[in-house]
Amino acid sequence: MTMPNLADAERHRTTLSFFDGRGRPEGWGAKGLAVGQWFDLSGKRALVTGSARGLGFEIARALAMSGATVALNGRNPENVHRATDRLSGEGLKVSSFVADVSGETNTLINDVVSRLGGLDILVHCVGQRDRRGTQNISGADFARLLDANLVSAYGLAKAAFVPLQAGGAGRLIFLTSIAGPIARSGDPTYTATKGGLAALMRSLAVEFGRFGVTVNAIAPGWFTTESNADFVGREDVQSYVRTRVPLARWGSPDEIGAAAVFLSSAGSSYVNGLTLTIDGGLSVSF
Repeated sequence: MTMPNLADAERHRTTLSFFDGRGRPEGWGAKGLAVGQWFDLSGKRALVTGSARGLGFEIARALAMSGATVALNGRNPENVHRATDRLSGEGLKVSSFVADVSGETNTLINDVVSRLGGLDILVHCVGQRDRRGTQNISGADFARLLDANLVSAYGLAKAAFVPLQAGGAGRLIFLTSIAGPIARSGDPTYTATKGGLAALMRSLAVEFGRFGVTVNAIAPGWFTTESNADFVGREDVQSYVRTRVPLARWGSPDEIGAAAVFLSSAGSSYVNGLTLTIDGGLSVSF
């Protein structure tokens, strides 16, 4: 994997034609736009990994509904094509890219850039989970989840840096979790990898920011996704959610998309290094 050429990017960043008179990237700031245009993504090209289902699918849908051309990604061809057909049927501009982000990051980014003509927004939604405690999970399984949840994000960020900064105002968003800042017993691998992903986001926000690329994260709480299907039907979990979450309910997957649109849009042009927590207030209550 090749390192991004930061020296070339820095020279590109400082050209007068690239920035407006106040040092801001042209084309992304909200100045001069009507409020209704702040969140318009028309003309933007986005890749959403892990978007064949769940929160990734709803994020891809929201970006496309806001005008972006969206590349859907996943490992399973049938699931990716089904999701793409579903959104295409809604009149949205989407396409399929089947790839495993754990080992095909450069190929995926190159394919997306080639087919879409560039890349303005990358939302990384891939996350695997193994709800076994420390004494029951092997070192090999821990390493596998570390690769899937954290190393893949690093590889994607590295591969996507050059196309994201080419337009002067790229958007990189990681889907983290409330697991990381807080933890539950018996879930060490997911908590560690998502906590590491939040730290990687902050580091990249500092490193990439001077090139006009913002890096932020969305941290979901309890959502009724396919991966949580076994928990949605359990009365003990339902009781926990009703008692522990101030809004006293689960989040619906379609409630995550607006956050991604905001962080992808002109309305967030000075937002960098933020974790936007969407958990009904769970993480701030005790």
